[in-house]
Amino acid sequence: MAAEPAPGSTPEQEQEPKPAPGPPLEPAPEPEPEPEPEPEPPADPEQLLAGYRWRLDPVTLREIVADPEELRTIRERLTEKLGTALDNRSRARLLSLRAVASRVLGDLDDALDDGRMALTYAEATGELRRAALAQARLAHVLRWRGDFAEADRLFAEANSAELPDRLRAALHEHAARCCYDQGRLIEACHHFERALDLRGEGDAELLARVRTGLDAVAARAAEAGFGPYHRSADEVLERDRSPVPARDGGQGLWGYADAEGDMVVPARYAEAQPFRDGRAWVRGPETDRWALIGLTGETVVAPTYLAARPFSDGLAWVVRDESGWLAVDATGEVVVPPGFAEVRPFRRGVAAVRREGWGAVDRTGRIVVPTRYHGFHTTLADGRYVDGFTDEGLAVVDLAGRKGVVDRTGQVIVAPAHPVLLIHPVAFLATNGAGRWGALDRRGGPLIDPVFQHPDEVVAEIEALLTDATPVL
Repeated sequence: MAAEPAPGSTPEQEQEPKPAPGPPLEPAPEPEPEPEPEPEPPADPEQLLAGYRWRLDPVTLREIVADPEELRTIRERLTEKLGTALDNRSRARLLSLRAVASRVLGDLDDALDDGRMALTYAEATGELRRAALAQARLAHVLRWRGDFAEADRLFAEANSAELPDRLRAALHEHAARCCYDQGRLIEACHHFERALDLRGEGDAELLARVRTGLDAVAARAAEAGFGPYHRSADEVLERDRSPVPARDGGQGLWGYADAEGDMVVPARYAEAQPFRDGRAWVRGPETDRWALIGLTGETVVAPTYLAARPFSDGLAWVVRDESGWLAVDATGEVVVPPGFAEVRPFRRGVAAVRREGWGAVDRTGRIVVPTRYHGFHTTLADGRYVDGFTDEGLAVVDLAGRKGVVDRTGQVIVAPAHPVLLIHPVAFLATNGAGRWGALDRRGGPLIDPVFQHPDEVVAEIEALLTDATPVL
């Protein structure tokens, strides 16, 4: 017998199956863990080396490295950077810095190889400051090896008056240490003094190092004396010392005397110019024409020229007649034809000249800078004037009262647009129409906005931008 349905329900409701229980609810997913921060890339080895504070041995005046392994790591990473460096600037910088690390670690053969290769790359850039750094770093390696003559010569060649005072002071300081190693203590004191003259008041670290050096000099002098008197630049650079003009008091004529004061060319000239490149212009009392003589007084060119200027870079400017200035070589052969109203000395193969305007010629007489400018006004950032082109081959030109920069190939680097323009070792300082100072980079592009009242303020800004304002030598 069928069961009775429950009251208030229908058969369909009674027979409807209950829904099957669903799958159990999954727990909420765990939040994914935060990714671990990537390790910071290692610091640049150049910055690490630049920030290294060396301690000087008070007796040897050589740098002491506290942690050789750290310095070896820096050297390895410099090697890694070299693997991707393709341009001459980068390779010169990295090789010479690796030479510094190898020198301090005592690997002098490796340091010498790197130093010489770095100098080759640096000279290929044509940049004075870069070449000076490479020369100084190589010189320091040579000093540690005991090759003092070459080290002294490189320190002297590197120390151009066109470099920043900070770098010149460092070069004098390191040249002093090289002289100290040789027992040339008077010369060492001279270099230390020049370093202090250039940067002593503004560089506490330099002052401390010089003090250490002078203490070492005093201690060594007490034991063995100060050594020989300091050498002239010609002696350090191993240049022959030419005779100098000397007057015979009896006749009032000019001849030439050697370093001891002995007359080596008889006094027979009314006028006598100094020797340059082994040649000197002289004028006899019976003529208004200048002749050219050699070191022993032999005549190279008979009296020919109405005016003559000393040799520079192997060439001399002379005037023969109304056709204007021409240039001759050491044999008297004409290499630059006449036709110039005014001229400046040759420097590194180029000379400023004036025809219808000012321009420049190379050693063959080819016009490399068009003669369209109103003048050359090459002035360095420290106020020194350069007659024509700098050692780097740069010149400030004037066009209608506005200054620009050209190089020795005639390329216009900075268009003549500035009331005042100065050459800095790594930039150009220039004023705008309001008289405010700023800076351009070596390609002529903007570097520092013209907002300063004095060029020294701009120089300070440039030094703050340099990664090697205090270079490692």
